[in-house]
Amino acid sequence: MNLATETEAILDDILSRWHHWASHARMVKGFAPRALVCGEFKISRQYDDANGALDSDLEDSAMAAVDFQVSEMADPYRTAIHCNARNLSLGLSVWSSPRLPQDRAERAAIVVTARCILSKRLTSAGVL
Repeated sequence: MNLATETEAILDDILSRWHHWASHARMVKGFAPRALVCGEFKISRQYDDANGALDSDLEDSAMAAVDFQVSEMADPYRTAIHCNARNLSLGLSVWSSPRLPQDRAERAAIVVTARCILSKRLTSAGVL
């Protein structure tokens, strides 16, 4: 596997995880960090290692960085990334947007350019 293919696979994984994160569907193991009865009480992370609290915090910070970098992109590239992430997270290639060209070749070129721009932004942000 060459470096470009590996980078594309990592970007696919990041975009898929970002789509799930952005849709507020949280996949965690263990118990919720907040008590229902006590409102804003939050469990200390000090002893919550085995429950995945530190991993969740790392994932949240990485996905927040991806979210910021995508939100700073100009259209149509931001729209292309959103559609690409949705397709990757669902394992389909059917989602598109009316903001993107109807021609497949033009749309594919925009997606490739958007992924290249995002790769550079995520590399400079330390996520990729």
